[in-house]
Amino acid sequence: MAVLTEEQTMLRDMARDWASNESPVTAWRKIRNANDATGYDPAAYATMAEMGWTGVIIPEAHGGSDFGWLSLGLVIEELGKTMAASPIAASAAAASAILLGGSEAQQAAYLPRIASGELVATLAVDEGPRHDPTAINASVTDGKLSGTKAFVAEGDSAGLFVVAATDGLYLVEAGEGVTVDRRHLVDFRSHAQVTFDGAPADRLASGKDNLLDAVLDRAALLAAAEMLGMAGQAFDTTLAYLKQRVQFGQILATFQALQHRMANLFSEIEQMRSAVESGLAAIDTVGKAGGDTRQAVSLAKAKANEVGHLMSRELIQLHGGIGMTDEYDAGFYLKRMRVLEQMWGNTAYHRERFARLSGF
Repeated sequence: MAVLTEEQTMLRDMARDWASNESPVTAWRKIRNANDATGYDPAAYATMAEMGWTGVIIPEAHGGSDFGWLSLGLVIEELGKTMAASPIAASAAAASAILLGGSEAQQAAYLPRIASGELVATLAVDEGPRHDPTAINASVTDGKLSGTKAFVAEGDSAGLFVVAATDGLYLVEAGEGVTVDRRHLVDFRSHAQVTFDGAPADRLASGKDNLLDAVLDRAALLAAAEMLGMAGQAFDTTLAYLKQRVQFGQILATFQALQHRMANLFSEIEQMRSAVESGLAAIDTVGKAGGDTRQAVSLAKAKANEVGHLMSRELIQLHGGIGMTDEYDAGFYLKRMRVLEQMWGNTAYHRERFARLSGF
């Protein structure tokens, strides 16, 4: 478990209090029922921006706080606990591309607007059903980008797309040459298919090797942080249920077999926390110094996928049949967890990547 500074502890506690009081799961249920393409409450996102969460990883010179990726991960984790939907993670991942590979003019044009919450940005990378950053066909000719990107997170509300093309990353604003089609996934969040047809594109002036890898690493870690929050909340919810549910004349929590299952889940989540926080801390230290963080990221995402899948499955099983009903919140966690498992690399992808980077 990471050792937090006093400021990071205060940030985490503020996010926890706000999410619990102002954006509980009941708030997400209303968003789900509204069935709007954006998949989040713009008013709630504006409040998050006012609290500075949209600018945590953006330098002070561009309106952010430059508080680091571990700090942002703490916020994302707390929001994940209550299913508080927002484009914070997508915008931060897109902002990282501009930070790492953008010119001074590009940074000045977009980072302040992302930090203030005025602009929602997102990554547009994958073109098929599975995460594969090597299978990129989108191309640019004479400053015009053409291609189709599948399952673009927050694509329905994004004003700026960081698009992976055959020769690098490009900034494309929503509007001319950009068509967004809503896609319905089980988590009811925004996952649009975005088609670029001669859209004006501005290439990131990257001075960093493997820019796309570095950006995807940051996106994967934020997904893992959200999964960590969800897994922790799923555990707490399940434990509370077992302590009050009576079966065969006894409280379920008194059955030793269930105690063993919960003990195993607790230890798995703690390992997940260690991996995710270590990955985020590596971005703040090793990554900031230009070092290689790919192994730490793949370890974190693989472990998050594995434990998130286990915990969400046990959440349903230990609640029994009632856990599958819409009356209970358990299904929300299961569905969102399954989507996050696939985003930016599933378990098999990151295990293979970790092994390859380790020389196997």
